[in-house]
Amino acid sequence: MPLKNADVQPASPASAANANPPSNPSVKPPVKPEEQELARKREEQIALEAELADRELRAANINAELLAFERQYLHYVGSRYAELDELKAQIAEHLAKEQPTNERAQQAAREARARAGDTKNAAGEKAAQAPCAFKATPEMKRLYRDVAKRIHPDLTSDRDDRAKRQLLMAEANEAYQLGDETRLSKIMHEYECSPEAVHGEGPGAELVRVIRRISQARGRLAEIEAEMQEVLRSDLHQLKSRVDEAQRHGRDVLKEMVGKVEDQISQAKQHLEHPESAPHA
Repeated sequence: MPLKNADVQPASPASAANANPPSNPSVKPPVKPEEQELARKREEQIALEAELADRELRAANINAELLAFERQYLHYVGSRYAELDELKAQIAEHLAKEQPTNERAQQAAREARARAGDTKNAAGEKAAQAPCAFKATPEMKRLYRDVAKRIHPDLTSDRDDRAKRQLLMAEANEAYQLGDETRLSKIMHEYECSPEAVHGEGPGAELVRVIRRISQARGRLAEIEAEMQEVLRSDLHQLKSRVDEAQRHGRDVLKEMVGKVEDQISQAKQHLEHPESAPHA
């Protein structure tokens, strides 16, 4: 039977509050342990990847400076040595021609010719313009560091993504050595827009990926350190260090080396023009 108005009792304020408790914005849902660990590991990953980018930049600088120095050395000094060895080969061949039965003279001529060929190949063709020393701008360094931090192949565990990153990092290294800022920016843009840059969801899977990236970053840091120690011990780097130190004291060691080789070239030319008046080489 229908209820009368008198039979309907109004709800008390307390019961109404219990039925619809007010939300408290200051109370946050508890954070799961795996989410806490993921946040902590992400901070560790960010710090390691920043350190790795700095180390990659330092390694890229050293390698680019060394490559530029090698080009300068070959341009100024190596080309002169190639010319000197060619003259020595001609002198040895002239002596061998005068003494066809002298096996020692024949062997000396063959060795001198082989040495001249090796020196010429090492020096390469002399550039029309003198190569410049490498000096990266602050913007170049920033671009390279961003590229290394974002797309270095040792920061992914996906095989296809790693292969793509390896190609892009090789391009980035070449662009950096050539001072090509536009190309570095393009490399970053291409990767950011690629499908490989999209990651899956879920704290559990992401935690595993982050842990693996941390391990890969630590491994790459160790590799860079070993590579840099090998570079710093190389003969070319030792020579560059001596040249740089002398330059800070106002000496141009490459110019001095060129002068000494040119003196020898002059003597060798005189020997070829007047073999009877010059001592044997």
